[in-house]
This record gives sequence, C-alpha cells and structure tokens, in this order.
Amino acid sequence: MPLHSKRGLRSPAHGNGVDADIFASAASARSLPRYSMPVDGASARTSYQLVRDELFMDGNSRQNLATFCTTWAEPEVHQLMEECLDKNMIDKDEYPQTAEIESRCVHILAELWHSPEAADTIGCSTTGSSEAAMLGGLALKWRWRKRRRDAGADASKPNLICGPVQVCWHKFARYFDVELREIPLDGDEVCLNPEKIAQYADENTIGLVATFGVTFTCVYESVGTIARELDRLQREKGLDIPIHVDAASGGFVAPFIQPEVVWDFRIERVKSINASGHKYGLAPLGVGWVMWRDTEELPEELIFRVDYLGGNMPTFALNFSRPGGEIIAQYYNFLRLGFRGYRTVQQHCANTAQWLAEQIGKLDPFELFYDGRGGLPAISYTLKPGSWGFNLYDLSERLRMRGWQVPSYPLPANRQDCVIQRILIRHGVSRDMASLLLEDIQCAVEYLRAHPVTHSASQPGFSHTGRRSG
Repeated sequence: MPLHSKRGLRSPAHGNGVDADIFASAASARSLPRYSMPVDGASARTSYQLVRDELFMDGNSRQNLATFCTTWAEPEVHQLMEECLDKNMIDKDEYPQTAEIESRCVHILAELWHSPEAADTIGCSTTGSSEAAMLGGLALKWRWRKRRRDAGADASKPNLICGPVQVCWHKFARYFDVELREIPLDGDEVCLNPEKIAQYADENTIGLVATFGVTFTCVYESVGTIARELDRLQREKGLDIPIHVDAASGGFVAPFIQPEVVWDFRIERVKSINASGHKYGLAPLGVGWVMWRDTEELPEELIFRVDYLGGNMPTFALNFSRPGGEIIAQYYNFLRLGFRGYRTVQQHCANTAQWLAEQIGKLDPFELFYDGRGGLPAISYTLKPGSWGFNLYDLSERLRMRGWQVPSYPLPANRQDCVIQRILIRHGVSRDMASLLLEDIQCAVEYLRAHPVTHSASQPGFSHTGRRSG
C-alpha cells in the first residue's frame, strides 16, 4: 500500500501558500513597499527573509570603527534582551524588579564615580547619553533660573560654556533656548583650554560642560583644572558656575584603567555626570545614565509624579515608554564582569589601540594625532604635509571597499584646516582584527599612491595633504 495517496501530494506552490518557496512567493516577485502598506500580508518566513536581505545593504557593525557603541555581546545578553522584550521599564508598578535593578545600577555607578552618599544618590537611566546630557542641562538651567529670580535679576538669557562637544549639546541649546558658548580650538589645542573660560563666563552662565572623552579627539578634558579656574572666577568675580561632566565614554573607562585621574564627584564643583551604558559600558544600544551629586542639584519641579499604569511614579525623562532589556543587560554586565573584569576588558582595548597607533605611526604618510594613551581606547592620525596623491577621504572610501568604516573629518573651530581619521577600539575589536585593518590600510595606501586621485580645483573638499582646500 502506498504511503501517500495522489490526493496527499502537493504541487509546487506559486506564491500563495505559507509553504511556498520564499523566492517564488508573490511577496518576493516585487519590490518591497516603500510608501504604502501592502493589501495582503506574507508568511513570517518570507517577510523575515526579505527584510533580512535588505539589511545586507548595511555595513558590518563589527567593522564600524567610527562608532563608540557596543557591537558585540555575549549570547546571555541576547537571551536576556529577548526575555525582556515585553517589559516597559516606565511601568515600575507592573515590573518592580526591573525598577529595582535600575536603582541598583544607579547606586553602583554612583559609587564608581565617588558620590559622597552613593546609597542616597539621585539618578536615572535614559535612552542614551544624549538624553542624559539634556536632563543634566535642564537641571542646570532651572537651578540658575531660580537663583536669578530669587535675587530679582533677569533670567531670560541663559548660556552654557563648553569646548568641542557632541551634537547633543547643540540640540539641547537649540531646543531649550540656551546660548551655547563653545570655546574654539587654537594652535595645537585638542580640547577646552581652561585659561579661556573667563572670556566666556558671566552672570548668565548656567554651567560648564567638561567632556570626559572628546568625540573628535578622544582625549579627556582636565576637569580638575577647569574646576580650579572656576574657583578662581568665583573668588575674583563672584561667579559660582557648576560643572556637568559629559562622560559618555570616559565614565566607563577611567575608573578601571586610569584611576589616578580625578574627574568625578571627588571634585566638589561637579554637580552632575552623564554616561552611556551602550558605549564603553558594554550594554546593548539604548541605555544611558545621569547622576546628580545630591538631591538639591535636581530641582523638584522637573520631577513628574505620574498616576498611571497602576501606581504613582516619579519620573524625570524626555521619553516615557521604553524597553527594560538594556537596563537588565547593564546589570548583567556588572555581575558578569565585576570591577576586575571591566578593568581587564578596557585594558585590552587600550593595549590594542596603543599597538595600532605604533604601527600606523611607522607608515610614511601618517602623523599620529592621538596615540591611545591617557584618554579613550582609540587612535587618530593625519597626513603629513606633502603631496601623497590622495587625501584621508580617499583612504576612507578605499577601506570601505573591504568593509571597514573609518571616518575622516575636520576638527572643530578654529582648527578646521586639520583633517584626521579616528579609529575606536571597543570590546570585540581584537588584536587580530586590528592587524587585519592595518594590512588593509597598508594595501590601500600603496594602491592610492600608485593611482593618484585627481581632485578638481573647483571641487569643494580637501587637498591631497588632508587639509581643507578652497
């Protein structure tokens, strides 16, 4: 007796059944919708495959050496993220243990950053260091405004002093109507020069942002020197200007491998700190942290008490609903690695950066700009003066052919004539990966020198020396 009757046999499907071959289905016979929702759906397998195929057009995140963000995580992190997919961390009544874990992370970081009262520190998680920075800036503005109003003074023209900062501070200034006084770079400066602060400070200054890990150059601004300059200003002019430290990356690096650097709440003038858990904090994308020195530094008026989702909850955030998985993953990393584990990871990154800097420094066209010592695990370099037949943008394009994303960009004002390339060494960028990158840089340089790139004199851009033309 046959095992299958004729009736039980299936003829090849032609796009309608869920068992149809993915690439013979109706959904794959046309381009994916761009401007309107399709009338009919497709099977889960087909939809997944077609969307996944489009994602192949993205770069490989592991080769993205422009990003500070986490691009590698252990399988257990992936599992925890999946298990927290349905947890809305804002709903602390429904998910009290997630709220408890968030609180634990706040206190752990407060201790790491030498809060005077780590057990009573006020702080919160955010979607990233950009939101955290804005919350820190808002607290500065509101405290300044209250002082001005209590003194019967005008409070309509707040300003914020900084050196070269990440774009989130420009957004903060525009969105919340604060004048951003960004101190330009001069000579061979690579970060804020404290000696210039007095030229920009006045009674309308709400605070100063010290960047602990400058986005452009990866160096640490000297928070201690900045604080001493502000102390002098207060003695001489009566200006009491608080410091907010944007430690987006450095806050998870210096405590482990540069403990001698004093930058945090050990400095009394530091009133708040933000950091990014999804950068050198090693958590997945979507979590940042902001901490205040004590409760007095966060105005009560900024805290909303929301009677919603089952309980009365205090909240200070620019967002409301957001996933809890990243917070859980941050806590997992604290448990998984501990202080010594974080120190080992960050030291390996620093060692790799310094090794790569030494190797690139040996190549003819390059002049090291930052060698990975004393700041973030990263390197940067520029082209030596001369005619090399290419500029750094040409080199970036050539490396992209091998999958590497290595950014080239000019420094901020007043050093726009200096163009550099920056390479970030993150958790997951091994010495072997760095050696492969080095080989590809060498090959790219050899090719470009053998095949010089011609740039039209009228073409806006940069000269072959890597410096701005026109």
